[in-house]
Amino acid sequence: MTDSNDEQQKLKLRLERLDQACHRLAQTSSFAKFTHSSEVIEAARRALNDPGGAAAVYQRIGELTDAGIFSGSDWETPEILQPEMAANTLKLSSDHTLILECLSELRLLAILEGELPAERISVQEAKNFLARVLALNIHLIFGETGEAERVRLGRNIELVRHHQSFILERVGFDAVVEELITEIWRILQQRPIQIEHVKLMITNVAVYLNSDHPGVPIASTRGAERLISALYGPTRGCHEDPGLDVFAERITSMDEQTLRNEALGFGRSMHDTGLVSPYHAIFLRYITDHHPDLIPATLGLSSTGVEVLGCFSELIHRLIREAVWPQTAQSILGLAGLIERGVLYNSPVPPSLWRQIHLELCPAAQQRLNQLANPLADDATGPTARVRLLAGVINILGHPLGVGQGNNPTCQSARALSMWSTNDPDYLLQVIAWAARDNDVISHFEGRELSSAKLLEAHQPDELTDVDPVSAVAVPHLDVIYMEMGRRCIGRGEDPHRWVNMEFHGWWVGRGFAIAVDVASGNLHDLEGFVRRFYACYHPLYNGNNPVIHSQPAGIAVTDASGRFVGWHAISIERVSLDPEGVTRVYFFNPNNDSTQDWGNGVLVSTEGCGEYHGESSLPFEEFVSRLYIFHFDPRDEAPGIVVADDAMARIRAMVEGSWGAGR
Repeated sequence: MTDSNDEQQKLKLRLERLDQACHRLAQTSSFAKFTHSSEVIEAARRALNDPGGAAAVYQRIGELTDAGIFSGSDWETPEILQPEMAANTLKLSSDHTLILECLSELRLLAILEGELPAERISVQEAKNFLARVLALNIHLIFGETGEAERVRLGRNIELVRHHQSFILERVGFDAVVEELITEIWRILQQRPIQIEHVKLMITNVAVYLNSDHPGVPIASTRGAERLISALYGPTRGCHEDPGLDVFAERITSMDEQTLRNEALGFGRSMHDTGLVSPYHAIFLRYITDHHPDLIPATLGLSSTGVEVLGCFSELIHRLIREAVWPQTAQSILGLAGLIERGVLYNSPVPPSLWRQIHLELCPAAQQRLNQLANPLADDATGPTARVRLLAGVINILGHPLGVGQGNNPTCQSARALSMWSTNDPDYLLQVIAWAARDNDVISHFEGRELSSAKLLEAHQPDELTDVDPVSAVAVPHLDVIYMEMGRRCIGRGEDPHRWVNMEFHGWWVGRGFAIAVDVASGNLHDLEGFVRRFYACYHPLYNGNNPVIHSQPAGIAVTDASGRFVGWHAISIERVSLDPEGVTRVYFFNPNNDSTQDWGNGVLVSTEGCGEYHGESSLPFEEFVSRLYIFHFDPRDEAPGIVVADDAMARIRAMVEGSWGAGR
């Protein structure tokens, strides 16, 4: 009883200090709040360390927010926060950053429970964010920390555990798991290349759905079993997750029919879920050496893929032996896509891949690839940087729309990698070789050579996070080239994308350029003419039913769920077609890692169910135009004299002026 009283008294004193510090911060001028927040942060840290501290600080989150605890920091704008970064912040960051993240999550919880107004982020967005963070860090709640996490968290390990447990208790594990499983399936439907965080979420769910911890309801396992089995037991031969060594020995004694059943099971599971099990890699490597006739079934190939495999068997077998390991198992899905796309029939691609197999990496490229390793991993062993890059090359060639920019402002470069993989794969392989071997990518702008190595000497890029191996190696070079091209357009009085996109991406970018805003003022400019031109160039009922031949770069005005303008963003237009319901839709590639978004006022981006291919986003034509502000076109393909119906034009203008065009 005495210990309990002492703890309560200690917490009371710490909360009093927090209240006093909060009051002083509230009296501080707005421009100085960030520099004067340290006292509040330290007081909050001490309170959060105590049992019951998270609940007590939660009761004060409104006052802390009003006092300006988030002013001047990344947490000031909750709508741009990323749950993957938040989860890592709780495990890797210093005291100051860690406590700000804890307070930010308490603020989201208050929004979810109606204690704070949902002004900049919706209740559902707050719930999804907290669910993702909890899923990524759920092992911390139950005490399953690795040595690396224990070292990095240090004295804050109990603080984080108390904090996450409090969030979980209020949100509810049942709600978290169901939301989480739905979210995982939604992400996998887009077939992203970088899915480490998805696999971590599935692993955490698997561990705790199979635990006897109270609050883990059986009803919440709906949809989880298929995800878990896809990673840890996709076939009868490994359904009990026996371990890689046991499975490797087991398959050597399987008869031919059993091996064929295993091959079919692996291929089916991979294509059904978008997940590849490490057991799949063990099996594929074995049959490549002993039963190569089972490769088509193991990869889930169609007759087209079988034909390609027959033509390029030596190269494909070598790619398997070099790049496919349990740690790079996801490259099997990329390999299947590469084969099915028929990329190898492009005559420069096979020799380029042979070069990639033997490519010697420069120290800078090796360093960039090594930085991708999980900073929390206790085991530093694994495939070499060269092997991981080769696996990444296979993935990007197999799934061009699976590239993502990660948590980085690099949408132009991510878009370029995707477009080159789709339109110009041999050039993509050349860029990768330059970046990885020579640490220098050569490009040209209006006849003048640009060297990324020279540009990087003056502009050191920020470290990239949550990206695939190809992006890690190539994007730093592409970014400085893109920025230099933009710099050389300064003073021309027009949007630099008019010139940069054509030079940066390739000859197949349309030489015509349309923009919906006046560059000098930022106001809307000739919106009706802009809309008519897009109809004339892209709508099949207005342009003579001409399809999109090559992916085309475009720019959208991103808006949040309330329709408020967030910023400009690079995408590519893939095609325009009728969906299964007969609605004309624009199908586009969005490199921001999560293409399902609510852009406000009923504009809901779709990634499945409306005729999308894996990795595509789509919107009905009018809704897409309402968020478009830049596009390229071929002036010779533009249909002359078209008239857009007045009611359609009025709807588009209303959507523009009700969102990003407000006040313009």
